[in-house]
Amino acid sequence: MNSSRKPSHPHSQRNLSSEIGAFIALNQEIFAELLTFVDFAEKFTIGFVEINFPPDAEILVEALKTNPECRDIQFVTLNFSDENLRFLRDEIVQILPTLEIESNKKLVLIIQGLEKSIGVYGDYPPVLQDLNFVRDAYKRTVPHPILFILPDYALTRLAKFAPDFWAWQSGMFRFQTPQITKDHAINEAQNTERIIDRLEPPEKQERIDLLHRLLMEYKPTGHHPIGENLRNCSNILHQLGVAYLSKREPIKAREYLEEAEKIANEFQDSTFHAEVLNTLGKSYSQQRQFDTGITYYQKSLSISQQLQNPRGEIAALLKLGNAYLELRQFTQATTFYQQRLEIEQQVGDRYSQASTYHQLGRVAQYLREFEEARRNYQQALAIKIEFGDRYSSASTYHQLGRVAQDLREFEEARRNYKEALAIKIEFGDRYSQAVTYHELGRVAQKLREFEEARRNYKEALAIKIEFGDRYSQAFTYHGLGTLAEAEENYAEARVNLQTALEIYVEYKDEYRGAIAREALERLPE
Repeated sequence: MNSSRKPSHPHSQRNLSSEIGAFIALNQEIFAELLTFVDFAEKFTIGFVEINFPPDAEILVEALKTNPECRDIQFVTLNFSDENLRFLRDEIVQILPTLEIESNKKLVLIIQGLEKSIGVYGDYPPVLQDLNFVRDAYKRTVPHPILFILPDYALTRLAKFAPDFWAWQSGMFRFQTPQITKDHAINEAQNTERIIDRLEPPEKQERIDLLHRLLMEYKPTGHHPIGENLRNCSNILHQLGVAYLSKREPIKAREYLEEAEKIANEFQDSTFHAEVLNTLGKSYSQQRQFDTGITYYQKSLSISQQLQNPRGEIAALLKLGNAYLELRQFTQATTFYQQRLEIEQQVGDRYSQASTYHQLGRVAQYLREFEEARRNYQQALAIKIEFGDRYSSASTYHQLGRVAQDLREFEEARRNYKEALAIKIEFGDRYSQAVTYHELGRVAQKLREFEEARRNYKEALAIKIEFGDRYSQAFTYHGLGTLAEAEENYAEARVNLQTALEIYVEYKDEYRGAIAREALERLPE
């Protein structure tokens, strides 16, 4: 729980009094109603304030505290931003005795941050279940007026899941969002300096939270957006889909992506439609439903071909090649990668060729054509270095490590893996560090450096668990299983290999599942 704080960016960058003035001018009538409410409210009284963005909530709090009509009122802000909060009343009851209440002033509590524990989706948030259940106890234990400041989506869920508590409200105050706040949020949401896949889980959740707040601006509860609002809404829905995919939540992502596609059809925005179809395909590929993913990629490719949009073709062809590569249909994957390379060469897009050469390297590597793989990776790396793309060089260094490892050039493999890992750490890409730690574990295992192997495997597994990547955990459980087998710890080997097999079966990966079964079968009883 945090006490009241100064308004945050963008407001902190500007004159506070002018921000208050602009906010109140935009919401003059509703602010007057709120002033009347806090003036007449006595004992336990509930008021709900709808504000979609925290900076505006802080502006409102400052406006209340500095308003002459509130000179006899003491406002105390309690910030409950713990997403695991369950017992709100208990928290308030513990805090009340610690407050320095001013004599001859009425205490009004302002509750902020509750949207974190209310959440955006899912059934019956525990905090709302408790809020409904202990409603009557508030009268006795919290004998003060309370203002709950929440965004639209949180208020909607509160009304749905805590209807008894909601029914006790004495006031509902919906404030409009100033344009400066919306502009700042849009800029934040569209910031591409850091790819969302590279953000730490808390940062990803902040981005998702921001997008949901923006969505409420263009699609308030109970309203169907029209015109430009509908276009803005579709873009935000697509970004939400991308954000949830970065958290490995493909089913949740599809809820937003399917709605975005519907809007794209309504506007007949074919370029955007093709982009959304690619992302929808990715949601299925993430579940290893590659055939369904391919259907969406093909639709996207067809649209881009009809539009004669080479950028769209390049995007769809890469995803098609990747899907067929995962299906181990190498000829088909190569066909799509070569088609992509031809278009890139025709339009003079040298930079994008790096990704294509990289993927052609992967195909050659799967086919055990190691020198061809190395040539393609070196070509990809040269382009990335030419364009100063140090970050994406990490993935190619990693694959060069794989080639060296396949050729049993273990020290060369280790050098490449360490270079890849250093770049990933430099750029704060914790998630993709996992695959490199895993391969460093394999190299150490081949060199019979078993403790070093175990440290690397454990680090890889911890990251995969942290980011919720269940499928790729199977690879590391498999590695830990073979490591234990090499150490003749067959009980531990069996547990890890069985865990890997269960995940492969869960994701219908028959090829790797068969390898795990063979490993289990060769273990001594």
